[in-house]
Amino acid sequence: MTTAYRTTVAFLLALAASQAPAQTAAPATRQDPAALRALAEQYLQTQSAGLPGTVSIQVGALDARMQLAACPAPQAFQQPGARAWGKTTVGVRCAAPTPWTVYIQAQVSVQAEYVAAATPLVQGQPIDPSQLVMVKGDLAALPNGVLTELAQAAGKTSTMSVAAGAPLRADQLRSKPVVLQGQAVRVVSGGAGFQVSAEGKAIGNAGDGQVVQVRTQAGAILSGIARAGGLVEVVF
Repeated sequence: MTTAYRTTVAFLLALAASQAPAQTAAPATRQDPAALRALAEQYLQTQSAGLPGTVSIQVGALDARMQLAACPAPQAFQQPGARAWGKTTVGVRCAAPTPWTVYIQAQVSVQAEYVAAATPLVQGQPIDPSQLVMVKGDLAALPNGVLTELAQAAGKTSTMSVAAGAPLRADQLRSKPVVLQGQAVRVVSGGAGFQVSAEGKAIGNAGDGQVVQVRTQAGAILSGIARAGGLVEVVF
């Protein structure tokens, strides 16, 4: 074998090696599903921190077949209006380097005491404390607005009949009127360093903190917040 021949063979082998396809790259790092579940649980713990009672969170598993690219900063979120208790869903999204979004099912229970009717409540009748009882249960399984303190029902009347044992909601109660229709009231309004007042008559009934309309002596109709003592606060 001549030197020229050996040189030619070596050249061709080197050329073939340079054109050979590169070795298959190592598979990209995958996102740890356990980290996503932990992030969803932490999010729900934060969102439910202000709830009364004992909060228990159970986060569902992700589909084992799901392969997500690793994300350095995944973010948990919920859709607008979604509750962070009861049966709920938490989304986790990644913005970069590979965008993706997954949704994780969860169950959040809140064991606490709530107010229930000890006896049937009659619509329009003042509620006596003896008609109420505190019951322990899962607030997440009850309608929104359930009362959690007896004081929240003090001095109020029921706007509907409530069966014994049923939870009591804020929207089922009406405060005792502090302003009555036709009553002479004083309309007050103020700001930084000043306050003005005028006389008027209430056009309807309203409990403390509720909105009521007032007709002034000049004939103008204003809306304000009813307060005890025949006062109506107007904010411009």
